[in-house]
Amino acid sequence: MGSVVWATANNSSSLEGFLECLQSHSELSNPISAVLYTPENSSYSSVLQSYIRNLRFNESTTPKPQLILTALHVSHIQAAIVSAKMHGLQMKIRSGGHDYEGVSYASDVPFFILDMFNFRSINVNIENETAWVETGATLGEVFYRIAEKSNVHGFPAGVCPTVGFGGHFGGGGYGNLMRKYGLSIDNIIDAQIIDVNGRILDRASMGGDLFWAITGGGGSSFGVVLAYKIKLVRVPTTVIVFRVARTYEENLTNIVYRYQQVAHKLPEELFIRMSLDVVNSSVRTGEKTNRATFWTLFLGDSEKLLSLMNEAFPELGLTPSDCIEMSWAESVVYWTNFPAGTPVNVLLSRVPQVLTHLKRKSDYITNPIPKQGLEFIFKKMIEVESVMLTFNPLGGRMAEIPPSEKPFPHRAGNLFKLQYATNWEENGVEAAEKYIELTRKLYAYMTPFVSKSPRGSFLNYRDLDLGISHNGKNSYLEGAVYGIKYFKDNFHRLVKIKTKVDPDNFFRNEQSIPVLPYQNI
Repeated sequence: MGSVVWATANNSSSLEGFLECLQSHSELSNPISAVLYTPENSSYSSVLQSYIRNLRFNESTTPKPQLILTALHVSHIQAAIVSAKMHGLQMKIRSGGHDYEGVSYASDVPFFILDMFNFRSINVNIENETAWVETGATLGEVFYRIAEKSNVHGFPAGVCPTVGFGGHFGGGGYGNLMRKYGLSIDNIIDAQIIDVNGRILDRASMGGDLFWAITGGGGSSFGVVLAYKIKLVRVPTTVIVFRVARTYEENLTNIVYRYQQVAHKLPEELFIRMSLDVVNSSVRTGEKTNRATFWTLFLGDSEKLLSLMNEAFPELGLTPSDCIEMSWAESVVYWTNFPAGTPVNVLLSRVPQVLTHLKRKSDYITNPIPKQGLEFIFKKMIEVESVMLTFNPLGGRMAEIPPSEKPFPHRAGNLFKLQYATNWEENGVEAAEKYIELTRKLYAYMTPFVSKSPRGSFLNYRDLDLGISHNGKNSYLEGAVYGIKYFKDNFHRLVKIKTKVDPDNFFRNEQSIPVLPYQNI
C-alpha cells in the first residue's frame, strides 16, 4: 500500500470534530480537556514557545499547530492517535524541542502537537544498574538523578542538559562517553511504545525488529515512545577535564593535523572534542584568525592523562595546570559551559542557557585531512566567519559495534563526526537565508574531505537540506534521498519495518521513514 494523501483539516468545523473525537475517546477519570490548548486559549502561545529551541521557528510566519495536547496519561495519547487517524490531521511529537529543523513543532500542512514534557519520570535502580526514563525527561534530569544515587555511575548521552530524552534516543545519542561505552542507543535494554493501533508494547511484545528501529531509526516514525530502560555505566569517582585553545599563530595546522592522527586511536577512556572557529587576532590588529578549542573528558587521573598526551599529542603542549579534577556529574556541568563552581542541581533546569536562531549540518571524516587541506579550510572559515566546525572522535567502542547492530550505521571506518554550527541573533527570513547560506558554503567546501557514496549525515543533527518527504505517492523515493545518508544500508530494513507496523504512514514528518510503495515485505 502506498502512502496515504491525507485530507486537509484547515477549517473550524474540522477542528471541532477533532476535539469532539478526542473527548469521546478519552477516559472520564483522566479528562483530556485539561491538557488541550487551541489558539483561543490564553496559554496557547506560552505552551507552544516553551519548548521551541530554535528561534528560526518562533517567527510570526512560522506555521502554528491547530492544537497542542500536553498529555498527562497514556489514554490521552491513545485518544490522539485514534482521533487524528479519523480526521486526517498530522500529529507532531515533541519531547524536548531541540529538533534542529523544528520538525517536532512546525509543518506546512494542518497539524497538532502531542507534547510529551509531562512524561518525565526517572526511576533509577543502582542495585541493578538500570533506569526507566520517560521520553519527556531531559538529559540533565537523567544525569542528576543517576548522580544523586551513585558517584560511580553515569550514562553515555549528549552534553546539552535540556535535550529531551525521546528525540535524543530516536537518533542515536552522541556524547563524550561514546568511545568507552558507545552511543546512548547501545545501552538501551527495553522500551515502551504506543503503536498506530493504540496498543502499549514493551520489547517482548513489540518484537525485535520494532525495538531495533526505535533505538536509532527515529522513534517518531513508528509510534509514540513512552519510555526507555537504560543500562547505567561505571565511571570513576573523579574524572579529569580540560579546555585548551590554540590559534593559527600557535602552530595550529600541525596541532590539528596531529589531532586527526591520534584522537580516534587514543585509549577509549579519553575523549577529545575539537571545535574550530574564527576570532579576532591578538597578533594582527583588526584581522581575523583561526582557533581550535580542545574539550576533554578522561576517565582516569591527571598523571596518566599527562603521560598519554605527552606521548601521543605533545603538539598541544598540555600542562598540569590545564587539568581539572571533578566528579562525573560536575564534568557534565563543565562541558555545558556553566561558570566554574555552578552546583550540579543546575542540571534540573529545563530552561536553556541561550536561545538563538541556528542552523546545523553534519559530516563524517574517513581519512585525516592533509595539511594543505587544513590550510584551505582555515582560509574558507575566515571567509564565512560565523560557522563553527566541531570534530568528535570515534574509535574505541564505536569501532567495535557492527553498523547493522542498530539503525545508526556510522561506526568503523569513520574517524570523526563533524558538526557545522551557525547561530545568529537577528529575526526574519533575510537573516536566516544569509546564515544558512554561509553554513552551506562551508559544507560545500568540505566535500573533498568527507565521506562519499553516500555522504553520511547524523539524524540527531536533522538537516532538511538533505531532502524532504511530502508523504504522498513519491514518499519512498523522496525518503530514500535523505534516508540513505542517515542510515546507509539500514534504511531498507527500516522501511520494511515501517511498512509492517504503520502501513498507512500515520506517523510521518518531513524526514520520516517512508512505507514501501507496494506491500511486498
